[in-house]
Amino acid sequence: MNFQKTWIICCFFNFLIACAFGLLMRFMFLFPLDFINYSFILHAHSHAAMLGWVYMIIYVLVIHFFIPKEKSRKPVYNRLFWLTELSVTGMMLAFPFQGYGLFSIAFSTMHILLSYLFCRLIWKDLPKQKTSSQRLLIASILFMVFSTLGVWCLGPAVSTLGKQSAFYQIAIQFFLHFQFNGWFLLAVLALFLKQFQHKIEEAKFRKFYIIFIISTILTVSFPIRWFIEANILSWINAFGVVLQLTAFIYLYKMIQPQINDFKANLSKEAKMVYVLALCSLFLKIGIQLLTVFPNIAAISHQVRNFVIGFIHLTSLGIITGFLFGILLQNKMLFSNSLVLKIGVKCFVLGFVGTEVLLFLQGGFFFFNKGTILGYYQSIFGFSVLLVLGLILITVSIINKKQESIHS
Repeated sequence: MNFQKTWIICCFFNFLIACAFGLLMRFMFLFPLDFINYSFILHAHSHAAMLGWVYMIIYVLVIHFFIPKEKSRKPVYNRLFWLTELSVTGMMLAFPFQGYGLFSIAFSTMHILLSYLFCRLIWKDLPKQKTSSQRLLIASILFMVFSTLGVWCLGPAVSTLGKQSAFYQIAIQFFLHFQFNGWFLLAVLALFLKQFQHKIEEAKFRKFYIIFIISTILTVSFPIRWFIEANILSWINAFGVVLQLTAFIYLYKMIQPQINDFKANLSKEAKMVYVLALCSLFLKIGIQLLTVFPNIAAISHQVRNFVIGFIHLTSLGIITGFLFGILLQNKMLFSNSLVLKIGVKCFVLGFVGTEVLLFLQGGFFFFNKGTILGYYQSIFGFSVLLVLGLILITVSIINKKQESIHS
């Protein structure tokens, strides 16, 4: 399908804009810009990254890998993509100027309603026989719908108790938790398992599937604990984190017999981003295990660098790492292009550099050691690499698209 190449270019433009907003925020620590509202740019950055990049590229890949060709060619999928892109563009234009205002809320609401339509289409058009990857995909879209309950609670929370209330904050955390750890992570794992040629062993998959879903539901107690004093929430989270570790041990056992075959056909760049994704996943689980200790859990959300580092570890390291791997493995990004190879290396170096600095600076703040010498200049420099990497990757896709048109 030719329009899928245009979709991919569009997704990378969204990602580039999200990273440009992030770069602007890092620039503002070096050279304050009084005429720009930092928190408005932060909202634009997070919405462009989550809904413009992750949501949209998952949309493209789910249709490509899961929907039968004759159904995926239906005009409704193309129309829905561009309507969703309109809602994303609206958010990217509205948030920098008004934060949460009339237009940004209207476009955000439009995105949620369109995502419900996407879920309905996928549910209807998925083949009837349910493979392991399909069951993961179905669970992911159910988590997506479930997560939006948090958004619908925001209005009542503001009108009854205000923005500073525990109810309001919990509603936001509920949405974010089930978006990242339910919808995004499960969808990406469904796409990843789809890349394995041989059938996954059913018994191991069932254990992974059930344990992972239970752990995802239980670990929402962790952010809730920030706003409600109840020790039972800490115990529920601890149990959920242990279950999560167990689930990923089963995931490893499930794919381990096929790993050598899987690696054999991968380019150097695909191997690099898959290693990045798996290392980030391992780190995420390790960090979540540390939150079982009450003193670490208490400071985990108070040091802003830790929070940003953890969000980026999940969104850029795990989710984007897997997505890049899938795109490269299936030649949807063209790994024989020198521009692409340099772009991927720049992106990975930029990500690793910013993560090391975020967690290191977080440690300095935690131990009251002040700011690392040259911290803001260094993290800005690595952020430039992230943006440069994305520019090069996007250019390589556009060049390839033009070549295919002329040929």
